[in-house]
Amino acid sequence: MDNIKKQPLMTRRLLVFMGTMILANVAGHMYRPLLPLYVQEMGADIAQVGLFFTIGAIAPLAFQIFGGWLSDSIGRLQAVAIGSIGGVLGYVAYVFSPSWEWLLLATVTGAMAGSFVAPSYMAFIAEESPEESRGRVYGISQALFMIVGIIGPPIGGYISEYYGFKSMFIVAWILYGSATVIRLIMARDAMRSVTPSEEKPSFDQLKRSLRAMGGLLVAGGVVTWIFISDGIRDTTFSMSFQLLPLYMQNLIGLTNVEIGWLSSISAIATMLFLTPAGWLSDRKGERLGIVVGFTLIAGAVALFINTGAFIGFAMVFALFGVGSALIEPAYNSLISKVVPMNLRGIAFGVFSTSIGLISLPAPYIGAMLWERFSPKLPFFFPIVTTLLLLPVMWIKFKIPKVSPSEEVAEA
Repeated sequence: MDNIKKQPLMTRRLLVFMGTMILANVAGHMYRPLLPLYVQEMGADIAQVGLFFTIGAIAPLAFQIFGGWLSDSIGRLQAVAIGSIGGVLGYVAYVFSPSWEWLLLATVTGAMAGSFVAPSYMAFIAEESPEESRGRVYGISQALFMIVGIIGPPIGGYISEYYGFKSMFIVAWILYGSATVIRLIMARDAMRSVTPSEEKPSFDQLKRSLRAMGGLLVAGGVVTWIFISDGIRDTTFSMSFQLLPLYMQNLIGLTNVEIGWLSSISAIATMLFLTPAGWLSDRKGERLGIVVGFTLIAGAVALFINTGAFIGFAMVFALFGVGSALIEPAYNSLISKVVPMNLRGIAFGVFSTSIGLISLPAPYIGAMLWERFSPKLPFFFPIVTTLLLLPVMWIKFKIPKVSPSEEVAEA
């Protein structure tokens, strides 16, 4: 027994994969905290910014279920490579769009990347980790991933402030393109090392996967309550979170650089707490981290609308970071345990698509509440709904004794 080597928590293949995720998402985090400001700079008013993100949310819905299913069918790395090509095209559109309306083209092409990569990313981690340590692996993976949130926003804030948004998108394009090359190589190597499946991807296979996933959604178990609570929560958060940079700059007077640093503070807090949060998830169960995390985020939003100084916003974003750290590994571990392995990719796609449909008009509604009543009003909704959902999540997010495959059979 002494001669048996202890397996590392993260495999070499997972580490290389995480390297490409970091490189690609440094590019993404350079512009995402500032995108509402870029849309405004391109000629949009507050209502049009809300409309932009509402329309832009339609694009991922067209790809997410298909991307998750394709990940299950042809392989995680192959789906990531396909999505990355769409991501490269999205950056081209961001660089050359002449007005805010044309930026919608960038969201459509860029949506392909997120819709293919995100389900594959979560499922790939689950398949590269044993169940008993999955929370820790998710925690470590996401802690590594948070490097992007630490360095991306300050770089993006600095370049956009002093050289303009176009220059920022060109730099991001180069970084994302480099990650895409590595992903294509990994996908090629993965195709060479596996035996081709007897069943090729087909529409019938997609229908069977959707029926199985639909059974889980209506069975009344953990999957059902994840769907319900996420739909409510995501709707109210979408009403306000796209307005965060506009509130801080238009009403408080923070600069692009300061807003970038706030995103970095959030990422640092998340990175520091993700590994302990993964350990907490494995030892004490997923629902504890989820409930505590959302409590902190509700408190952070309450503090956000009652502060007017950079130091106050720094505390807010630190709480956002700690809350996210507690939630993410627990949520991903929970989903991976209540959904069968052959449905994990489509599960993440279905959750994102269904919840996205529910929350689709939320950014526009939030912008209209800002303009017609008060800029603070949209931020009250996530506070109230989160407090109402906390007891529901504590009661319903308890993993059943049956295995995922048995749950599907019962459905």
